[in-house]
Amino acid sequence: MALQFDVVIERDEEGIYVASVPQLPGCHTDAASLDELMGEIREAIELCLEVQGRKPAALEFIGIQRVTIAA
Repeated sequence: MALQFDVVIERDEEGIYVASVPQLPGCHTDAASLDELMGEIREAIELCLEVQGRKPAALEFIGIQRVTIAA
């Protein structure tokens, strides 16, 4: 059985790519390139599933919205 996950990808101020998986709290990784990041996040997902030992929460990806607040 194949499982699909939505991955949120961001880039920090140093140019490092950061990936996180909303369906798996605490499942995230980083890498210097997008190609490397995709391999790393696949490995992170497998490890998170192994540690959790249960089926992940079913979330439907709707979108991303940027919110600005006064600092």
